[in-house]
Amino acid sequence: MPNIKSVKKDVIKSRKNHLRNVSAKSAMKTFVKKARVAVDAHDYDASVAAEAVRLACKAVDKVAERGIIHKNQAARRKSRIMKRANKAGAAAAA
Repeated sequence: MPNIKSVKKDVIKSRKNHLRNVSAKSAMKTFVKKARVAVDAHDYDASVAAEAVRLACKAVDKVAERGIIHKNQAARRKSRIMKRANKAGAAAAA
């Protein structure tokens, strides 16, 4: 533990931020997983899957906006979700 008061405060703050960031990242991953499961479900229900994809994209955007993940990583994650959803939608329509 540091001796300087301001550094002690910085350590405490960085630990708080770390916990918040880990929690936010975990929540984002959960939304992405739920979207993936909804899209991959054999009984493809467009409204349920579309809502899950929308919530996942929203969660990814929120985490990227706060700087927890890089904006390019957010774009890549959203792209993969949308690509999967569009593929499943096309397969269900055919």
